[in-house]
Amino acid sequence: MLGQQLRALRAASGRTLASVAADAGLSVPYVANLENGRGNPTLDALARLAQAHDATLTVHLEPAGGPAAGPAALPASLVRLGRTTRFRRDVQTIAETTGETPAELAARLLGALAALAPRDLAEPDWFRLLDALLLVTLHPYPGK
Repeated sequence: MLGQQLRALRAASGRTLASVAADAGLSVPYVANLENGRGNPTLDALARLAQAHDATLTVHLEPAGGPAAGPAALPASLVRLGRTTRFRRDVQTIAETTGETPAELAARLLGALAALAPRDLAEPDWFRLLDALLLVTLHPYPGK
């Protein structure tokens, strides 16, 4: 689960492994291993990675009967979407209305899109979903 979150943060910002590792003061192989679900990072390493991603490090302890499923893996097309200027612009727009940091929102949004899609979608399909989310966020239904 941690590796998927790290990869989502990196994909959302359009950064390379090397740039994240350099900003965190960690080696590229170490960060790559963490993204691939290998290794046991220290809290210091996690704090450095959070800072490199301009994100907040939060530790959650779940009861034994807590949620069993982790976040969905990011399909390659969704990783590419996260690197686009349009995605980052739309995330910035949504973040301004929600109060989240763009990095945290982008990672959460990529994870939600991955969980939503039953398969790896084409880029235009991802953009249609993103457009719908942007529309709903900026023009919510007034409801009763």
